[in-house]
Amino acid sequence: QVQLVESGGGLVQAGGSLRLSCAASGRTFSSYAMGWFRHPPGKEREFVGYISGSGSSTYYTDSVKGRFTLSRDNAKNTVYLQMNSLKPEDTAVYYCAAAAAGVWGTNPNIYNYWGQGTQVTVSS
Repeated sequence: QVQLVESGGGLVQAGGSLRLSCAASGRTFSSYAMGWFRHPPGKEREFVGYISGSGSSTYYTDSVKGRFTLSRDNAKNTVYLQMNSLKPEDTAVYYCAAAAAGVWGTNPNIYNYWGQGTQVTVSS
C-alpha cells in the first residue's frame, strides 16, 4: 500500500512558478513510476507527465513541455513537479499517482495509487 500526499499548490500570477511535491509512504518508492495528472475546471482529467522509478526517464504532455520538469528524490520518497512560465490554462487540481514497477504511461488506469490533489490557480 502506498499513500501519496501532494503539497505546494496555490495562487500565482501568469508567468510565475510553483513547485509541487508528492510525498509517498512505504519502503519501495523507487520501484514505482510516478505520474502527474490535472483536472481543470469544467474539463476532463488530463495527463501531465511521468517519471520512471529511477528518475532517469521522463515524459510530458505537449502543452507543458519546456515549462514543467519532473524530478524525484527516492531517499526522501518524494517526487517534484516544477512548473515555470505558468499560464491561466494551467489552472487545475493536480494529482500525483504511483504505478507498479515496469508499468508507466499516460493512461490513468495503470496507476494504482493517487493523492488527494492540490489546487493550482494561475491568474491572468
